[in-house]
Amino acid sequence: MNTLLELSGVSVSFDGFKAINNLSFQIGEPELRAIIGPNGAGKTTFMDIITGKTKPDEGHVLWGDKATSLLGRSESQIARDGIGRKFQKPTVFEAQTIRENLAMALKGDRGPLDVLFHRKTPAGTSRIETVADEVGLTKDLARPAGELSHGKKQWLEIGMLLAQDPRLLLVDEPAAGMTPAERAHTTDLLRRMALNRAVIVVEHDMEFVRRLDCKVTVLHEGAVLAEGSLDHVTANQDVIDVYLGR
Repeated sequence: MNTLLELSGVSVSFDGFKAINNLSFQIGEPELRAIIGPNGAGKTTFMDIITGKTKPDEGHVLWGDKATSLLGRSESQIARDGIGRKFQKPTVFEAQTIRENLAMALKGDRGPLDVLFHRKTPAGTSRIETVADEVGLTKDLARPAGELSHGKKQWLEIGMLLAQDPRLLLVDEPAAGMTPAERAHTTDLLRRMALNRAVIVVEHDMEFVRRLDCKVTVLHEGAVLAEGSLDHVTANQDVIDVYLGR
């Protein structure tokens, strides 16, 4: 498995507070990885650094087959390079149908006018139907997104990222607010997605992480505290002291 993303010696401070402290991390392709840790561990800042929203004070962030530096690249450039991010609260176009939401997200050189006057192509239609099938929304394609349940809105947003064909997907707390059936579907979806790309899931829910059945990285005070299977990290005394014992 090739290394797709590597962070080494990364630190960032906000007003004297070290949010990320000499962090080193790598993920291969394909791979599914869960990130856990107490509040304030640096999980959001970690994702902000990868996506270019936050610039680190020091360290290296290397991406892709040629280990290109992501530092200095804009958020939009990094997104075009193949890194997609799904935030905790779904952001979909509520008045548009599921099909229209996916059409607007399709990968391609699209300016604002291309999005407004979306031209249907056989390839685009096929891709929309493939993505809808992948996330479980085929029967809902003609529905306005605003009618969807919270869980289905999450799947639509994941589908909108998949439509851009990313090599790395960052997913923030996908299980929050979902029914048990939706959570089970989301677990299956993330596991399938990670068969041919890298997927990083930041999650608080330990039962959800257990069902993902993947390598887990525990962050604490902006650094990696432990790494391994969920059983391995939850048996680590340091992890118990800072995270599980609370």
